[in-house]
Order: sequence, then C-alpha cells, then structure tokens
Amino acid sequence: MPNDTQQLHDEAVAAYQAGRFDDVRLLAAELLQHDPAHVGALHLNGLVALAESDAAEARNWLERAIRIRPEPILFNTLYAIHLKLGDTNAAMQSIRRGLSIKPELAALHYNLALTLHHHDCLDDAAVSYRRTLELEPEHSAAHNNLGRVYGDLGLLADAERHYRHAIGLAPGNLVARNNLSMLLLATGRFDEAWPLFEDRWVSFKRSDGQPARVPVQVPLPRWAGERWHDGGIEPRATRQRLLVLHEQGFGDSLQFVRYLPLLLGLGRFEKVAYVCPLPLRRLYEHSLCARWPGLVMLDAVPADLVEWDCYCPLMSLPMAFGTRVDTIPAAAPYLQAETGRATAWRRRLEALPQSQPSMLRVGVVWAGGHSGIAVDRQRSLSFAQIAPLLAIPHIHWISLQKTDDLAKRPDTNPHLTDWTDQLHDFADTAALISQLDLIISVDTSVAHLAAALGKPVWLLNRFAGCWRWLNARDDSPWYPTLRLFTQPARGDWHSVLARVAAALPDPFAVTEKRL
Repeated sequence: MPNDTQQLHDEAVAAYQAGRFDDVRLLAAELLQHDPAHVGALHLNGLVALAESDAAEARNWLERAIRIRPEPILFNTLYAIHLKLGDTNAAMQSIRRGLSIKPELAALHYNLALTLHHHDCLDDAAVSYRRTLELEPEHSAAHNNLGRVYGDLGLLADAERHYRHAIGLAPGNLVARNNLSMLLLATGRFDEAWPLFEDRWVSFKRSDGQPARVPVQVPLPRWAGERWHDGGIEPRATRQRLLVLHEQGFGDSLQFVRYLPLLLGLGRFEKVAYVCPLPLRRLYEHSLCARWPGLVMLDAVPADLVEWDCYCPLMSLPMAFGTRVDTIPAAAPYLQAETGRATAWRRRLEALPQSQPSMLRVGVVWAGGHSGIAVDRQRSLSFAQIAPLLAIPHIHWISLQKTDDLAKRPDTNPHLTDWTDQLHDFADTAALISQLDLIISVDTSVAHLAAALGKPVWLLNRFAGCWRWLNARDDSPWYPTLRLFTQPARGDWHSVLARVAAALPDPFAVTEKRL
C-alpha cells in the first residue's frame, strides 16, 4: 500500500500543477481513505481551496495538516491563506513558525521580505531579501525586489546593481527591466532607458485592479520612429494616419501629449488621432485640435481600423523621437485655458472677501487622487499636515484637491476656498488655474496641468520620487516653470513645508502684474 499511496500522491501533485482540481480532490479523497492522516493530501486540498478563493476552507485543511505534522512548507501555504483572508499578523506568524523549524528555507525568507516590503518596513525587508539571496543567490525576483528597496532608500547605485543582476539571471524578468528603465530615466540616461521602458506595461492595472496581461496595442503596424536616409527622413509617396493609444493616468497624458503636434510636424502623417479620456477631451480639443487641424481626439479605439495605417502608445513617443534630457520638447505653455471660463473665474476671485490686487492667489493640492495605488501613501499629505501652510496670511488659498477618498477632503478651514465641486473636467480646472499666481501640489495630475499651462508650480516631491523629476534636481527639464521641493528623508514633509513657507514672496510686494 505505501507504494500505491506514493503513486496516488504523485498523480495528485501532477493534477494540481496542471490545474485539474477535480482530479486532485478525487485523488486526495482516495489517499485520505487509505490514510486519514496523510499530510500531503490535506495540503493539496488546502491548495485547491486557496486556488478557488475559498480561503477559510483552505485554512481548515492546513491547520488540520499542521496538527499532524508541522512542516515548514505547510506554514508557507498557511501564510498565503492568511494574506488572502486579510490577516497580516497571522501571516507573519506563520512565516516565523516555519522559519523556527527550518531557518534555511529561502522561500520563507522571501515571503517575509515581501510582506515587510509591502508594509514599508524597508530596512527589515532588505535584511530578509539579503538572507534569501544568501540561501539562493540566483533568485532573480529577490534581486529585483532588493533593488526596489534600495531605490526607495535613495541608494541608486545598489538598486541598479541588483536590477541588472536580476535581468542577467532571468532576461525575461520584465518587472526588473521596467524598474531599471525608471532608474535610468531618473538619472538622465534616456538612450538606454527608453527601450527598457517598453516593458512598463507589466505594472499596468486594469479597471478592476487586476494586473494587465498584455501591453496597450491594436492589430496595426507599430510606428516606432522615423527611418533616416541620406541625412533626412526617408521620402514616402503618401502620408499615413497614426492612432495614438492612451495609457496609464491623467498626469502621464498631460505630460506626453506635447508630442502629438510634433508628429504632424514630421511631414509623415496627414492625420493623428489620440484615444483621449473624456475628462481631458475638451481641454485638448481647445488647446491642440483647434491649432493643428490634422489632430483629432477619439473616445475609444475604433471598432474598424481600416482608416488607420499604424499605431503608437502615447508613452512610447519619447523613444520614437529619440528624446534625451537636452532635447525634451519643453516649450510651454502647450495647453491653454478657454478665455470665457477663465474670465468667469477671475471675477469670482476678485469678489472674494478681503480681496486685494496685492494678495497672492495660490492653488493647493495635498494628496494624490488614487488611494488604491501603493505610491499614493508616500506622495500624499493629510489635510492636518498642510493646514499650517494655509494659515500664512495675505494669501488666497484655493483648493484644487479632487478625490473620491473622503479622508483626503479638507476639514472646514477659514483660509481655504473650495470650488472643486464645480470643476467637472480638466478644462474647468485649467480655467481656474489660469487665474492663479502659483500652484503648490504633490505629484499628481494637477501639477502637470498647471505646468503645461505655463503657470509657476511648486511640486511637493517625495524622497526618491518619480523618475520624471530626475534625481538630485530642484528644476524640471520637462516644465520650465516647475520647481521641486523634495523630502530630505522619507516621510519628512515638515522640512518641505518649512522651505515652501520660507520661499513664498512677501505678499505686499505682489503687484497686479501677478506672478
């Protein structure tokens, strides 16, 4: 019977690996009929229940198995079950119980590191990732994640070394390639970065929050830039029609939409269409389409692509143009507010109580708009943190904070005017911003909008921030009117706000000419 039991277990494992869960259940039931204490069968039942999202049932199977024989691999599965149930403390306890039995099991150290990393315990996560690599030096994912930790700690040389090691071990590690691309962009090495940045889609999320499986694409030839012939663009008999696909967030669109008119300037395309999110459409039609007739906005990818010759994702345009730091197309403003709406906002601002021409009008955004993304915690302030800045006198503070998260909305504050319920799209927001003197914002779409309008922007930048702001700079080659106020250490908003307060001009020196 032992040989028969081993064969049944091997068949059950093979069925699990092939995703044949009904067969696993049948084989496990037969094993348990022969041996009610068969730990392997109990474990397989738990794995199947976990795979089918029945975490409570999975926990029952694993706890039963552990009572019979507490093996480290069982605690590793129980860790995953507790995470599925949302019980992080129990998950961590499971990992530590497994490590107490087998301290040299790399999988347990790696999962401990993942959990610590997720909860922003970076130093402790680094210790566990390093221990993982001591036990399993060719663990590509551990190298990549340790690189992420070092990057978040501002140790870019160490981060780059681990990203490159991860890719060397597993050239198909797209996450590591994407991470390396952003590090290279942050350090100004655009030529090497853009091809790697083509793997950015691995970090995309669908509308339901699930990871994307494929990059943004359509069944057309991909345009990746011009071919050069005898010192110039290779001549074409006919001009083509290019479909540019939207990707990622509003801020990404506001930053890279500057390339659309440049496409028409190549002389290759008679028509360029951008699949434009509705909140941006009116702004772009006024700012871009009215000036460049060959540019059109579309609500969605056309069902029939017969009218289009090729396509390009929006954020691949910098690579197509061979953009380097010194060739960033940074002429601003490239977006404009509608005159009538801007005039209406000017009148409302002038009608504010105690309004004087010498008073600064400062728009403020203290938090990101997407609480579901991991970086939002690092880039956002609470309203309590920003409130002391709003107490600075002789300034009209205007809220530009739009969010669906009630926790990010302002408390009642006598120093802040909030008209955001009347801002229905980015054209509305642009009109209000056009009548302000300065915008102080965290790293979110409003900062891009204001800078693209040519307004002075002071960006409250988190430590080791987004690649687009480059490393160790207080200006931006993407936006001539943007100034960076970067945290000197992780989470240190106090120093940032103190520097902002000190940098604000004497309100009595402001004239009607405005900033």
